[in-house]
Amino acid sequence: MKALVTGATGFVGGHLVEALLRGGHEVTALVRNPARGLPLLRSTALIQGDLHSRPALDAAVRGQDVVFHVAGAVAARTEAEYMHANRDGTANVVAAAEASGGRPRIVLVSSGAAGGPTAPGKPADGTERPRPVTRYGRSKLASEEVVRAGSLPWVILRPPTIYGPRDRENLIKVFRMVRYGVAPVFGDGSMEVSAVFAPDLADALLAAGTTDAVLGRTYYVNHPEVLTTAGMVRAIAAAMGRGVRTVGVPEWLGRGILHVTGTAAAIAGRATILNADKANEFFQAGWTGDPAPFTAATGWTAAHDLRSGLAITYDWYRVAGWL
Repeated sequence: MKALVTGATGFVGGHLVEALLRGGHEVTALVRNPARGLPLLRSTALIQGDLHSRPALDAAVRGQDVVFHVAGAVAARTEAEYMHANRDGTANVVAAAEASGGRPRIVLVSSGAAGGPTAPGKPADGTERPRPVTRYGRSKLASEEVVRAGSLPWVILRPPTIYGPRDRENLIKVFRMVRYGVAPVFGDGSMEVSAVFAPDLADALLAAGTTDAVLGRTYYVNHPEVLTTAGMVRAIAAAMGRGVRTVGVPEWLGRGILHVTGTAAAIAGRATILNADKANEFFQAGWTGDPAPFTAATGWTAAHDLRSGLAITYDWYRVAGWL
């Protein structure tokens, strides 16, 4: 299989490239910064450009069997910036693929944020009516709609919380707080969440790229265990061999703090996920996904539950000196 990976130098994209190469596939990577792509160069063809560089996209999609669209913005200052990166960037990828003369499959890495929050005990399976509650979630849903409206075969995956080696944005922040024995949780810590270990997600993407039964569908891909945010903090502490006390942050206080951090970032001209809009995700009853439909279609299952995945992640952080 010939595969293009956008976002190949990022957290998820890097794990996907590794999985593709282990499977003997031929990989092309679209990279904005060639220096960051150098570690891939021995076994991967690099195309310099971004999601708004049509000549680069035309070169990247040429002759591909599958386009894994992983790149996107997780932080932006305005909804327009989110849409430019996620919706319009996806539209550019799809347009280039449609004009390539072939019929590559589009595998889009979306997000549970596109589907919206879930009720306790009722994980989403991808068939529900979407109801995103943030600018990010709306932009990811818009990117899904672009893919669905295109002429090429497609499959959309909505991963929830993603963690694992090389993660700089998600659970590493909790690891760092646990070192001090105290970690805050939004609300009372009872929000239900799903999670997926990054190498398991990479295997799910590979299955999505090679299984015809998944075409034209949207799936959640995660380990089936349901966690709470407080339980996740305690699991991280256990992986580190430490005790931890969770401190609940009431909604009024959390929204106030996020308003301040978001405003400070805006004044400095920076994008941050810690803003008032993100509070609409942090104070929900649940963000869970049901992977059973994807497992039934592909045979894929997440090989790592949270305990085993966190143990590997913590060992990697220690060796890499990230903690």
